Amino acid sequence: MKNRQAFLPAVMKPLVLAVALGSAWSFVPSALAESAQNCDGVMLSSCPTPQDKTLPDPKDMLNWDQTARVIGFRNDYRNYAGDVFKHGQSTPFVRADKQLKEATYSVKGKTYTLQEYLKRQNATGMLVLKNGKVAYKYLGEGNTDQTLWTSRSVGKSVVSTLVGIAIKEGKISSLDDLVTRYEPDLKGTAWDGVTIKQLIQHTSGVAWNEDYTNPHSDFANLTQCEARPGTYDCVRKIIVGLKRAHPAGQSWSYSSGGAWLLGDVLEKATGMPLAAYLQQSIWQPYGMAHDGVWHSYEPGKHDVGAHGFNATLEDWGRFGEFVMSGGRLPDGRKILPENWIEQAGNWTTAKNSVSAAHPNGLYGFEWWNNEVPANATEVTPTPSDSLKGSLWALGIYGQIIMVNPAENLVIVQWSTWPKAEPDFSAQPLEASLMFSAIAQKLR
Repeated sequence: MKNRQAFLPAVMKPLVLAVALGSAWSFVPSALAESAQNCDGVMLSSCPTPQDKTLPDPKDMLNWDQTARVIGFRNDYRNYAGDVFKHGQSTPFVRADKQLKEATYSVKGKTYTLQEYLKRQNATGMLVLKNGKVAYKYLGEGNTDQTLWTSRSVGKSVVSTLVGIAIKEGKISSLDDLVTRYEPDLKGTAWDGVTIKQLIQHTSGVAWNEDYTNPHSDFANLTQCEARPGTYDCVRKIIVGLKRAHPAGQSWSYSSGGAWLLGDVLEKATGMPLAAYLQQSIWQPYGMAHDGVWHSYEPGKHDVGAHGFNATLEDWGRFGEFVMSGGRLPDGRKILPENWIEQAGNWTTAKNSVSAAHPNGLYGFEWWNNEVPANATEVTPTPSDSLKGSLWALGIYGQIIMVNPAENLVIVQWSTWPKAEPDFSAQPLEASLMFSAIAQKLR
């Protein structure tokens, strides 16, 4: 275990402060400007709580125990260098008339309650928004409304949404653009000939080992790069050196390396780091209530596209509401392309995405199809239309935003699953069953 002061090089602390006070504040309207507080070297409008004194070592992230995961996930914004995205003028959520008091599901003949579900999921936070109102909220393990929880790969879904905005704004001309249009130095590498659409659907055909249990996998190597100075150059060296496994577009294979590159392409297209673009396009105009922090590989220049988004539970929910609206801001402007959300959930049928459990495909624009499996047996609710058309942002260890337009329902979950990626028949299946039960209960 080590404190952030011991982890960050001495030269990085001033950089983090400079970014927080500089690039992040440059977009703050004067009416919203407020005195920033120094939250262990991160300048925020208010300091998140709790602020644990001793933090787990980030290089051991894939091997943290349950206690370390709780502390590490809610202090991710302190454990790594980060870029701040400032909040807007927020309207508080209101309480739904119909509250979720109970929902149950069954697996192999055993029925579980909502409280049992939270325990089985190692849940540290849950928010249920029905018709934009709070039907249920849970915070555990000392988390509060001010806690910034890390998203892990939920951040991929945030990045893919920002790509849609960049297309609407003309900063990216088309999903059919080649990656090398924005990253010409990748010509002659395995990424040559790959389109942005193939990148966003994880069908690039570029080999990547995502195995969270293998200390020598590409993902583990990326994690080690993140735990030392020079992260951007270290990760880019990994990405540039990857080899081709399949022709582009033919096979689906989940890749945090490809997701990192998508974020890098977006930064080059917009001319700003992810945090600044998120702040300018969504966070302030939509009216998020709290500042957030994005894990940065080069403060003020490059944020990580594969994960690293840290925000409060309710702001996770507000992001889900923004997506469900099709990208409409409170002033009525729609900042996502027409039918973008439908396209994001038009699951790829590339090899490995289609299965007996998900015959329509598993993956879209960095959103998952996590409906109750079509071939599931001995479960209730049984596969039905209660999750039809839902989009799932999923991160390792159980981070979730589910957007369900048909039910006008958004569900957020924070967790510390014992395994980064358990078998689908375990926590992921139970999440789909519980979310289906909640949808039916709140109709």
